[in-house]
Amino acid sequence: MLVSRNGRIGLRVATALVLAFLYIPLLVILVLSFSSSRAFIWPPPGYSLQWWTRAIHEPGPRDALITSLKVALAATLIALVLGSLASLAVQRFRFFGRDTVSLLLVLPIALPGIVTGVALNAGFQEAGIPLGFLTLIIAHATFCIVVVFNNVIARLRRLAPNVDEASADLGADLFQTFRYVTFPLARSAVLAGALLAFALSFDEIVVTTFTAGPGIQTLPQWIFNNMFRPNQLPTVNVVAVVVVTLSIIPVYVSQRLSSDPVTGVIDDS
Repeated sequence: MLVSRNGRIGLRVATALVLAFLYIPLLVILVLSFSSSRAFIWPPPGYSLQWWTRAIHEPGPRDALITSLKVALAATLIALVLGSLASLAVQRFRFFGRDTVSLLLVLPIALPGIVTGVALNAGFQEAGIPLGFLTLIIAHATFCIVVVFNNVIARLRRLAPNVDEASADLGADLFQTFRYVTFPLARSAVLAGALLAFALSFDEIVVTTFTAGPGIQTLPQWIFNNMFRPNQLPTVNVVAVVVVTLSIIPVYVSQRLSSDPVTGVIDDS
């Protein structure tokens, strides 16, 4: 598509404004995490690593970080297995209600977090399951499954169907075809979905608030509970930078994996 010179300039300006709107606040928090002052002063009067040292040695954020990592890893593992299997079932087999199943699998990511949290909280109470570490993992897995499902099924839809047929013609059964043909071709999409699921779980707070048991606190919850305490504000800035970093890295790697060319894929161009 041909775009005029003024149109190109307008697009560049609009892109720059959007990026500035998204990332300047993050850069401000990053700079303030190295400020020598406890107060919110811009520009900082000086720079120091004292708040990073304090955050490392303070048990509150350290324990919350460990909890977030455990929950995110467990939820991602569950989502990886269930999301991949669901995508294979929906894409490779024809059965009654297939479209409905596909819609129900994607629906949790479209619902407001507070609705999902309240629904899960009520469901756990009705089932007599006490809120705790297990309920938190289950709650996170419900929306992490969507990310894995969407990534894997998108890749499966692009795979040339004659690849599986050729494997069957050579005598491979269903499991051998999956092991030696389907999974290697969809491996990068599976890994990308897992990384996105981890990032989504790691910074989740709304659903966590309704499904975490007493005494369980993730890193985003710790930030929310301490951001209005003046003495904790510098440490909150440091923890916020850690959360952003640990969320950006898997998203970036996932984007790189999703953009890698894969053999055996139908060329949509």
